[in-house]
Amino acid sequence: MEDFANQRLDFGKMGFGCQHYRRRCKIRAPCCNEIFDCRHCHNESTSNLKRHSDRHELVRHEVQKVICTVCDTEQQVARVCTNCGVNMGEYFCEICKFYDDDTDKGQFHCNDCGICRVGGRENFFHCLKCGSCYSVGLRDNHLCVENSMRHHCPICYEYLFDSLKDTTVLKCGHTLHLDCLNEMKRHSQYCCPICSKSVFDMSKAWKRIDEEVEATLMPEDYRDKKVWILCNDCNDTTEVPFHIIGQKCAHCRSYNTRTIAPPILPDC
Repeated sequence: MEDFANQRLDFGKMGFGCQHYRRRCKIRAPCCNEIFDCRHCHNESTSNLKRHSDRHELVRHEVQKVICTVCDTEQQVARVCTNCGVNMGEYFCEICKFYDDDTDKGQFHCNDCGICRVGGRENFFHCLKCGSCYSVGLRDNHLCVENSMRHHCPICYEYLFDSLKDTTVLKCGHTLHLDCLNEMKRHSQYCCPICSKSVFDMSKAWKRIDEEVEATLMPEDYRDKKVWILCNDCNDTTEVPFHIIGQKCAHCRSYNTRTIAPPILPDC
């Protein structure tokens, strides 16, 4: 009997789960009473419904019933199947109703976030102002933006707070997926898509533009022309010489600028 139980447990570790998680149970969605491998499978399925009113997302904390995929028994949320005794997930969070066999992910539950994270508790800290967990390398080393993770990625528009993809914090404090940032770089997009500040160190690029400006003589009619600019990097407003290649901020020396209307002077 013991040998049979061991064989059953070994069998329970093989070939179960979905593209998101390896686990030995499915969940019954409390919102629509349908069965899915995980909440991500549910959300992907309902997002494709024709009627917008039928689309909805599963609230992880509201899951009450799971179905063991070894013996097909439906039961209350628990780590071990009440019928066959199989461990339905090597990692189990009773709060999130979350199961996962891939324990090398370093799963942990963050009480402040209210959800489970991956990567090892020792490698993360929770920033109370930003409202999310960040890598310990960002402790006292990032610009806080209140609830900065509680929005959609400005590139792919996936909700960042509970995204399965790696996220990164820009110098300006805004967040997006790391893959989306790398895609921006591949397409020579170097400004934050939210606030337009430079994302990378652009000093070498500004130096090259300086050289191009110096080597490009403007037509005589434009040599004394000036325009007002707003610098996206330092937010300073200045009047500068116009050049076809770019307008340089007189304050921070950035070319990440845009022309604006002249300021309205008060009447004397």
